Amino acid sequence: MTDAPVLRATGISKQFFGVEVLHDIALEVHAGTVHGLVGENGAGKSTLMKIIAGVYRRDGGEVRIDGQVVDFSHPVDAGRAGVATVFQEFNLLPDRTVAQNVFLGREPRRRGLVDVRTMRSKTQTLLDELDVQGITPDAKVGWLTVAEQQIVEIIKALSVDARVISMDEPTAALSDNEVAVLYRVIETLKSKGVAIIYVSHRLQEVFDLCDTITVMKDGALVTSEPASQMDQAGLVRAMVGRPISTFFPEAETGTEIGDTVLSVTGGGNEQLDGIALDLRAGEILGLAGLQGSGRSELLSAVFGAEPFTRGTLHLDGEAVRIASARQGVRRGLALVTEDRKGTGLVLSQSILDNALLAIRAVFPSRTSGMRAEIPGILESLEVISRNADQEVRALSGGNQQKVVLAKWLATSPRVVLLDEPTRGIDVGAKVAVYKLIRSLARRGVAIVLVSSELPEVLGMSDRVLVMSDGRIAGELPPSSTEEEVLALATGTEAQVVGDDAHVSADSRASADSREVGER
Repeated sequence: MTDAPVLRATGISKQFFGVEVLHDIALEVHAGTVHGLVGENGAGKSTLMKIIAGVYRRDGGEVRIDGQVVDFSHPVDAGRAGVATVFQEFNLLPDRTVAQNVFLGREPRRRGLVDVRTMRSKTQTLLDELDVQGITPDAKVGWLTVAEQQIVEIIKALSVDARVISMDEPTAALSDNEVAVLYRVIETLKSKGVAIIYVSHRLQEVFDLCDTITVMKDGALVTSEPASQMDQAGLVRAMVGRPISTFFPEAETGTEIGDTVLSVTGGGNEQLDGIALDLRAGEILGLAGLQGSGRSELLSAVFGAEPFTRGTLHLDGEAVRIASARQGVRRGLALVTEDRKGTGLVLSQSILDNALLAIRAVFPSRTSGMRAEIPGILESLEVISRNADQEVRALSGGNQQKVVLAKWLATSPRVVLLDEPTRGIDVGAKVAVYKLIRSLARRGVAIVLVSSELPEVLGMSDRVLVMSDGRIAGELPPSSTEEEVLALATGTEAQVVGDDAHVSADSRASADSREVGER
C-alpha cells in the first residue's frame, strides 16, 4: 500500500429535497487494495458511490484523485479521470459483441470507419491481462453468463485505464463457481495496482477480499479500520447497533411441531431423483447443498412449477398431483423464488398491486376483500415506503422482499417454500425476515428454507436435508457443523455423528430409497 491514496473523499454531504442523506463522509482508497463499504440498506453507500461515479453532484466536501480535486458532473468525466463503477444492474447491450460493448461510444476509427480489427485486438489484450478464459471479443454479450457479463463490465472499466473501480454487490446473482472466478479477477486487478471499492451484504466476502472496511449508518461514517482488526461480530454491531447473537431468533413461545402436512416418496423429474421427505406443521426444514445440487428444483417440483413426473406427494395424508403453480397455490403452497426482481415482483407496478398478484391470479373473487387487508399485512411486515401506491422498483432490496412475502401471506398458505429469502438484503432486513419465519412457524405453517449461507440454514432450521446431484444425500440436526454439511454436499468420505441418525457419503444410495425425513 502506498502512503498517498489514489482516491480521497473528505466532508462529503448530500441532500435530496432538503433531507440530508450523507453527512461528513470520508473515504480513502489506496492503489492495489480492496476497500469494503458496508452498511444496511439506506446507510448511504449507493449515494456515495454515485457521487464518486459522477452520477450525483455532491453538496459539500471534496474528492481528490492523486491529490487533485475533481468535480464530476457525469460518469464520462469520472471515466476520463480513471474512476469506473460496475453497478449491480449492468449497462450492456445484449445483441452486440463483447468488443462492441467494451468500446461503446469510444470505437477506434480508421479513415472515418470503425476499426473493428483494432477494437477486437484491444479487447483480447484486456481479456488476456485478466487471464479470462472462455470469453472472446466476438461473443454476443446476451449469450454470456451473469458472471461473464460482469467481467465484460470490468473490462470496460479497464479499457478507459481505470485506476479506481467500484463494484456494487458483484456476487449477488453469481453461483459459487462464478464467485471464485470473480475473486481471481479481483486479485489480478490488485496486482496491477487498481484500487477497488467493494460493496456487499455478504460479510464473508468482505473479510475474504477487503484490506480496509468502512462502515456507514444513516448517512454517516461509523468507522473505517483495517479488516485484520475487525471480526464479523464487531462489524455487525457497527452496522446495526446490536450483537450478531440476535441474528437467528429462537423459536417463538408456543411454537409446536405438529403432524405431517406434506410428504414426498420417490419423487423425481428431469432434475431430481428418489426424493423422500416429510414436512410437519410448525417445522422449519432447511435445505442445503452446493449450487446446482437441486435445491431450487425441489421447491419448484413441490410447488408445481416444474412438477414431479414420478413418485407420490401427499398433503395431509391425501395423495395429490400438483401439476402447475396455480394448483400449488390452490392447495395452500407458496413459493418465494430466489430472483425477486425477475420472478417475484412486477417492478413497474405499485406495492399494493404486487401484494395482490397471487390473489388476483388464483382467487380473483377475493381481490376486493383482500385489498382492504393488504395495508395491515404490509404494516405487520414493517415495509418502509411513502404509501402502498409507490412503485416497487423504488424500494430497497429488503423492502422489496417484504412485498414478495406480503403477496404470499395474502393467500394464507399452509406450506411456505423459501428460496434464498435473504439474498441481497442487509443484515437488519435479514433479521426481520427471520422473525417472520419464526412467526409463521408458531402459527403452524410448515416451512422449507433454502439458503447458500450455511449459518442461516443451521441457525434457523429444526432439521437440515443436504442435497447433491438432484438427490437427498442425508439429514442432519441443526447442531451440525458447516464441515459436516459440506461433507454430505460434496460426497466426502465422512461419517457424521450427532443426535439424529446421519447419512454418510457411502450410504447415499440407500438414503435415496427411504424417507430421510423420519426422525
